[in-house]
Amino acid sequence: MQSHEEFLEEVLIPGTELQARVRELGVEISHDYKDKDLHLICILRGGVIFLTDLMKEISVPHSIDFMAVSSYGAGARTSSGQVRITLDLTASIRDRDVLLVEDIIDSGNTIASVLELLKTRRPRSLKVCTLLDKPARRETEVPIHYRGFTLPDMFVFGYGLDLDEYYRGLPFIGVVRTDVYIPPNR
Repeated sequence: MQSHEEFLEEVLIPGTELQARVRELGVEISHDYKDKDLHLICILRGGVIFLTDLMKEISVPHSIDFMAVSSYGAGARTSSGQVRITLDLTASIRDRDVLLVEDIIDSGNTIASVLELLKTRRPRSLKVCTLLDKPARRETEVPIHYRGFTLPDMFVFGYGLDLDEYYRGLPFIGVVRTDVYIPPNR
């Protein structure tokens, strides 16, 4: 496996900037969910690093659960539009204050499908927190209540976002060198 430096055009959001923004989001969420039954749902796998850091910054009691959703194929740079739930929640969200934690929202199709599904389970409230928002790629409008950063239409990786399942553990968000990176045939 090649080093991430070969595919890195630039560091778009350094680790210190990520952590500062996650702290700010934690304060805002803690304020908004004071005296509520906060239940965080993380969309795997990309959102797990963001969720882990965000949980440390939320000062109100909260629980967590996970969903895995697939809309990208191997080597894909854009969503296929076909959304599949590959791992569902383990607990009921009925009458709970749910905050869906996502790594990135681009087309909006995946998160819109997940929101529709979760609404049928009758939570008290349902909001969205995303680390990265890429509005230039939006096909379906979705409500975003907490936003870390707004990005231009760039192919990014790191801090939970993968490049063909690798490099999620990088402490920054980097831009992929599309002139060098060749998606594998799988």
